[in-house]
Amino acid sequence: MITFNVEKREKAGKGAARACRREGRIPAVVYGGKQEPVMISLNPVELEKALNDRDLYKTDVEIVLGGKKVVAMCKDVQFHPVSDKPIHVDFVRK
Repeated sequence: MITFNVEKREKAGKGAARACRREGRIPAVVYGGKQEPVMISLNPVELEKALNDRDLYKTDVEIVLGGKKVVAMCKDVQFHPVSDKPIHVDFVRK
């Protein structure tokens, strides 16, 4: 199981996602499970390691937010068209 220690994002939208990237983090969202979506930001080093070491799409992901743990699956990773760096991640609760 892959574990991500995340921070909550307060605002949604393009401008907020860009601000998150300027801070050196990767915006993401956790949705599904008949709960409200939660906007989060990931540490880029943890995400790069997960993308390089394991098949992120087939492995359960444990998301730790403020002491709470959520088990999810990675639904989609969006990559920058030129640099091929991840720019956004979608997770679905199990």
